[in-house]
Amino acid sequence: MRCLVTGATGYLGGRLVPRLIAEGHEVRCLVRDPGKLRDVPWAGDVEVVRGDVLSPDTLGPAMAGVDVVHYLVHSLQHDDFADADRRAAENTARAAEAAGVKRVVYLGGLHPEGVALSPHLASRKEVGEVFLASAVPAVVLQAAVVIGSGSASFEMLRYLTERLPVMVTPRWVHSRIQPIAVRDVLRYLVGVVDLPDGVNRTFDIGGPDVLTYLDMMKRYAAVAGLRPRRVLTVPFLTPRLSSHWVNVVTPVPRSIAAPLIESLVHEVVCREDDIRALVPGETTAYDRAVELALNRIRDADVETRWSNASVPGAPADPLPSDPDWSGGSSFVDVREHDTTASVERLWAVVEGIGGEHGWYSFPLAWAVRGWLDRLVGGVGLRRGRRDPKRLHVGEAVDWWRVEEIDRPRLLRLRAEMRVPGLAWLELRVAEREGGGSTYRQRAVFVPRGLAGHAYWWLVWPFHGLVFGGMVRNIASEAELTSEVRKS
Repeated sequence: MRCLVTGATGYLGGRLVPRLIAEGHEVRCLVRDPGKLRDVPWAGDVEVVRGDVLSPDTLGPAMAGVDVVHYLVHSLQHDDFADADRRAAENTARAAEAAGVKRVVYLGGLHPEGVALSPHLASRKEVGEVFLASAVPAVVLQAAVVIGSGSASFEMLRYLTERLPVMVTPRWVHSRIQPIAVRDVLRYLVGVVDLPDGVNRTFDIGGPDVLTYLDMMKRYAAVAGLRPRRVLTVPFLTPRLSSHWVNVVTPVPRSIAAPLIESLVHEVVCREDDIRALVPGETTAYDRAVELALNRIRDADVETRWSNASVPGAPADPLPSDPDWSGGSSFVDVREHDTTASVERLWAVVEGIGGEHGWYSFPLAWAVRGWLDRLVGGVGLRRGRRDPKRLHVGEAVDWWRVEEIDRPRLLRLRAEMRVPGLAWLELRVAEREGGGSTYRQRAVFVPRGLAGHAYWWLVWPFHGLVFGGMVRNIASEAELTSEVRKS
C-alpha cells in the first residue's frame, strides 16, 4: 500500500512511519517544514512533501497515487482550533476523494455519549464525523490515555506521581479510564491499513485494564519502586485549576495539560472491542506498559516525545540573516572563546547542552526565568531533551527548538518561551589555527513593539553573567572532558 502520513513530525506520526515501512508499505509524509524530518533515521526511506492540511492547494499533489491517508494532526496551536480542525478535516476529505484514496485513518479521542464534552474532545469527535460522512471510507480509532515513553499523558502521570508523595487531588482522579500502550495504538494504526474495502466506522481501542487515574498513579508508583502515595481528594480543584497545577509540577505546559485534563473529567471506557477481531494481537497490560516506558527513558531510547510538535503560540519564523530584517531592529549579543579542546570535544559539549547537562551558567537565573515562563503559560525550562547526546532538527531542548544543526560546526536554537519578540541562540565551533578550537555564541532578539525593546534592555544587565559565563564554562567543560579522556 502507498500511505500518506500527516503529522509525521509529531509524537505518534514519528513512530508510525518506520512501522509502516517495516510492514512493506510505501510512505509519503506531508509536513509544513520538510527540514524537520531531515535527521530522523528513516528519512531516506520515505518521500517527503511540503504541505499543510489547512492549505487545500497542497493536498492534491501530496495524495496523488496514495491508497491510505493517516490523519494525525490536531490544531491546538490555533485559538479557533475547533474551526481550524473542521476545515482541515474537510480539506483532507475532499482531496482524498478527488485523488481516489481508498481509506482515511484517524486517531481521535474516546468519549462518552449523551454528555457535554470539553471543547477539545468535542472537536476530536467532530473531525471523526467529518471523515465518516465523506465519500472515502474512514476508520476512526478512539483512544483514551496513551501510555508510552515521551507521551504527554505519560509525562504528566510520571511527574505528578514521582514529585508528589502526598497529593491533594481533584475529583476527576476517580473517573474510570481505559489506558492503552503506545505500542498497541501503533499496531492498530498499521493493522487497519489492510481492513476490507468499504469499512467505514469508529473503533474503540484500549488496553485490558480499566482504572481510575488515582489507580494509575498508585500502580505507577509500585512499578517505579516508589513508596506508596498518600492522597487527599478535594472538591474545589476544577480542571482549569488542575491544569495550572500540572503546569507548575510537570514539564507539560498548561496549553497541552488543559485538554488532557478536560478529557479525564469524563469516564472514558471502551464500549466495544470489535477491532480485536480485525487486527489480532494481545493488548499490553497497564503495569507492563509503564515498565516498558520507564525502561525506554532509563536507556535514553525514546523515539519521539510530545515536545516534537510545536508549542501552541510559539514562533515559527526562521532566523533572519539580515540584522535589519524587514526594516525593523534586532539586538545581538556575540561572544567567543578560544580553547585547547579539539573541535570534536567542544562540539560534544555544544550538542549535549540543555536537559540534564544544563546551560553552563548561573543556574539560578535560568531556573527563575523558566519559572516565570511557566507562570504565564509558557513551556518553561523542564521539557528537557529526548536524547542526552544527540539532537536533530525540530526537536525541543527545554524552552528552545532546534532550528538548524550542522555537525560539528553549528547549532541554532529558536526560543519558544513567552517573550515580546523572536529570539534565537546560535552556537558555532571552528578549528583554531595552531590547534584547539574556537567557540562562538550569538544571541539574536527581534523585538515586537515597545514591550520588546523594554524587555531587551531589562535583561541586558544580566547578559554578562548569563551569556558570558556560558561561553567560558562551555569552553572549560570541553577542556576538562579532553583531559579526562587523556588520563
